[in-house]
Amino acid sequence: MSRRTPSSDPEPRPEAMATEQSTARVRLVFADEGTFHAETVVVPLERLRDYERLIDLLREDASVTRQIYIDLKRLVSASVLDEEA
Repeated sequence: MSRRTPSSDPEPRPEAMATEQSTARVRLVFADEGTFHAETVVVPLERLRDYERLIDLLREDASVTRQIYIDLKRLVSASVLDEEA
């Protein structure tokens, strides 16, 4: 099984795509047994603006949690890469 390094910029997984037109790409970095790997997911921009903290959106918003599972125990970093209208 190959691992991605945090320096790579993977394409968002199709199953993690948001259905709304306006979206934001979010880069998630996970620690996995001493190594790090990044995933890029897409979240609805409208919902992103409703939360003061990105972590709250990722763990509480039903429109996000229905689309993707995020292992919060291994999550090291989450950051918005861009916002698309």
